[in-house]
Amino acid sequence: MGSRITTAVSRAKYAAVGAAVGAAVGGLVSRNAASTGGAVGGLAGATLAEAKTGAGGVFADVRADPADD
Repeated sequence: MGSRITTAVSRAKYAAVGAAVGAAVGGLVSRNAASTGGAVGGLAGATLAEAKTGAGGVFADVRADPADD
């Protein structure tokens, strides 16, 4: 249970950092771009975290190798 919490916190950190970077870059353009940049950055951070941690949880069955059956 503790490892699942650690993994979730790690993924949340990536999403938060991505959102902060996206908002900062978008903020150089305008307020609306800052909002959009934050959303896109958060999505990119969450995607990166998911790719880094590998398949697990809900997606383990979807990404399973057919040769394993």
